[in-house]
Amino acid sequence: MSQRKTFFRKSAQEGSSVEEAENIRETNKILEQERRKSKALLEGNPHPSVMLDADLNILDCNSAAMEFFGFYSKEEFFKEALQKISKMIPENQSDGRHSFSIASRLATVSVEGSIRFNTEFVISGKMITMTVTINKIAYGDSAAFVCNLVDVTDLFEARAMLLHREQLLITVNEAAEILIASDFEKIDESLSRSMEKIGRCMDIDRIYLWKNRVINDINHYVQEFEWINAGVCGALSVQKNDRFSYIRSIPDWEGKFQRDEIINGPISALSEAEQKSLSPYGIKSILVVPVSLKGKFWGFVSFDDCRNERTFTEDEERMLKSASLLMANALFRGEMTKSLILAREEALSGARAKGDFLANMSHEIRTPLNAVIGMTAIGKNSSDLKRKDYSFEKIEEASVHLLGVINDILDMSKIEANKLELSPIEFDFEKMLRRVVNVIAFRLDERNQKFTVHIDNSIPRFLIGDDQRLAQVVANLLSNAVKFTPEGGAIRLAAYFDGEKNDICTIRIEVEDTGIGMDEEQKSRLFLAFQQADSSTSRTFGGTGLGLAISKRIVEMMGGNFRVESAPGEGSLFSFTVRAMRGRREMEGLLNPELKWKNLRILAIDGTQEERDFYKEIALRVGFTCDRASNDEEALAKIAENGPYDIYFVDRKIPSIGGLELSRKIREADSSKSVIAIISEGEWSTIENEAMQVGVDRFLSKPLFPSAIADLINESLGTSRAADAAKATDDLKDIFPGYRVLIAEDMDINREIVLSLLESTGLAVDFAVNGREAVDFYSADPERYDLILMDVQMPEMDGYEATRSIRKLDAPGAKDVPIIAMTANVFREDIEQCLNAGMNSHIGKPLNFNDIIEQLYRFLPKRG
Repeated sequence: MSQRKTFFRKSAQEGSSVEEAENIRETNKILEQERRKSKALLEGNPHPSVMLDADLNILDCNSAAMEFFGFYSKEEFFKEALQKISKMIPENQSDGRHSFSIASRLATVSVEGSIRFNTEFVISGKMITMTVTINKIAYGDSAAFVCNLVDVTDLFEARAMLLHREQLLITVNEAAEILIASDFEKIDESLSRSMEKIGRCMDIDRIYLWKNRVINDINHYVQEFEWINAGVCGALSVQKNDRFSYIRSIPDWEGKFQRDEIINGPISALSEAEQKSLSPYGIKSILVVPVSLKGKFWGFVSFDDCRNERTFTEDEERMLKSASLLMANALFRGEMTKSLILAREEALSGARAKGDFLANMSHEIRTPLNAVIGMTAIGKNSSDLKRKDYSFEKIEEASVHLLGVINDILDMSKIEANKLELSPIEFDFEKMLRRVVNVIAFRLDERNQKFTVHIDNSIPRFLIGDDQRLAQVVANLLSNAVKFTPEGGAIRLAAYFDGEKNDICTIRIEVEDTGIGMDEEQKSRLFLAFQQADSSTSRTFGGTGLGLAISKRIVEMMGGNFRVESAPGEGSLFSFTVRAMRGRREMEGLLNPELKWKNLRILAIDGTQEERDFYKEIALRVGFTCDRASNDEEALAKIAENGPYDIYFVDRKIPSIGGLELSRKIREADSSKSVIAIISEGEWSTIENEAMQVGVDRFLSKPLFPSAIADLINESLGTSRAADAAKATDDLKDIFPGYRVLIAEDMDINREIVLSLLESTGLAVDFAVNGREAVDFYSADPERYDLILMDVQMPEMDGYEATRSIRKLDAPGAKDVPIIAMTANVFREDIEQCLNAGMNSHIGKPLNFNDIIEQLYRFLPKRG
């Protein structure tokens, strides 16, 4: 029994051991499965995972951790990983926060059980952002820590890019609001604010706004506006309005920008030409965005980074392209608004100026008309012949003045229609100036103004140009000088030779006065049509306000320019240049070659050294002997010593006894046929009787010109070619015998004037009162008429239609009979219309006798 019990006791014990062993095996199996499962989970985690104990010993890691931190075995990882990882963590994060140690993080987990944070690692020189999760787990009798790391660098960069894009979009919208809401007066301020916002947001150092501008037929880009991050760029900078040629600077840019290509990247990656052009300005990286407005390449905007090498992202390119278009549009809108406002102001100013001009015109036209009407009434009512002659003279003066006003208006109309043209001929420069001076001489004398003339000897005697237009400019300047210079003042006319190239001479002409002068604001309005320097000027001094505008245009057409120097109360200096070709008759002398001028003896008596030097200069230039004396005693002594002279030039205001008394003494001392010429500023008529009584033969008005001296010598000695020519033209009696002309003119007064002008020429004249009658007269007897003078504007049938009708006649001579237009329409197109209608030539109204004679000489063959 006891044995059996013992057996069963043993059996029970053995069974229990087996069961325990089985349990242990089962448990180990389960543990192995769990270990494998954990191992699989650990290795299956694609992100680094590390297990540490409380003493910071690495218990385990997955392959991802080994690969991420650069280890090839776990043994090596367990031994060196913590030290290597500690070195990978920078002292401070990129946002400036201090980096916490691994131990401090685990201490936090020991208390809180888990922790999640972002930290940065520097791996192979690259900053990596990781999200780290640390959990505390039970491990044996203690605890362990499982660290899981996830690389979120791309996620953070994407989020930063989105934030940057959002911020840039907000900034561009804010800039747009600033620019759109800006008044044009504050466009500079608005551009500066918007550029600063964009520059700060983009962390760039300079923004330049460039506009295309064609200069001398070459396309340039010009700096219109800039923003600079103060203190950042220490290299060269671009100033406002600095300009650069595309061709000479960066040749490829113009073509690229026209194709809407953007320049983007570090300077070091750009072409050699781009580096050479941009590097001096301290630029490290650049974004250049072309701008097109209204379908045309307008310019570009450049964004400079002077500190970093970088390439701007596609988002940045798109945003900054929008910003560039906004800025360029704002500048363009400001310029257009300013232009419209200026245009409006100019239009209003022009309207006011034209209103003032019409008022001035009324005054300028009515004044001479009043003189004409008044003097006509005086002449009609006077029985005194001298009184009538005086009235006729005043009527003539007023008529000439009125014609000048009308010519100014016509010239201004031509300028505004761009139809003012030059008619170049070969002319004598000095004689052109003489004609101008002779016109204003009486006004100088009336105002007792001192007038001097200087002509550079280097100026060619003959030039090829429009002498009438040049004379018009000089006359205008001299007239203004006389008008605005007080009585007793001084005026100087000077001409200088400024050089020659390829037979084209540059002549500078100056008119200086001691008049009222002008301030800067008045000078700015000088050359504007319908305006004068001051609104009160026209009331005080008269004038149309057109002369200088016309003069400026003429000078520009002659290849020159104007310069004005003036100050209130200090007078004015008007200077202009013109270009003219050297004349072909340059070598022709002033004196007649038939004159034995080497034997010519002249004595000039003048109290001023300047005038005596003038005679000396002329004598050397022309080639004759000229003695000079300063007073009567010296003059008479020279006559006694040297014998009689051929010609005496005597200044009327010679010191002591005066020129007339000296002339009497010269005539007493010299009984020969010598010529005495009196020189005076005044009119010959005022001293003519007295002068002739004392033996004076000739008269010359000051200022003296070399050609005037030469002409007097030629005329005095009876061998003047000019005198011969004058004789041929002065004697017009019966110069066209046997000729008959038909004159078509509807105005009675005009028919009377033409008949009077032609009365002495021997022409037979028939009149038609309109174009229809002119055609009837000619068709009735075509062989009766040798020439037709045809008015253009007539009733029933005008001159154009009448001419065409005559040309269509099937009659002898109808196609060839000379038809000369008579019209006040003197624009080029009017003359061309006359020629196109079949007329042969043109005479302007009011009719000039010399113009009529010239046309008759041209078309009527000489007889006899």
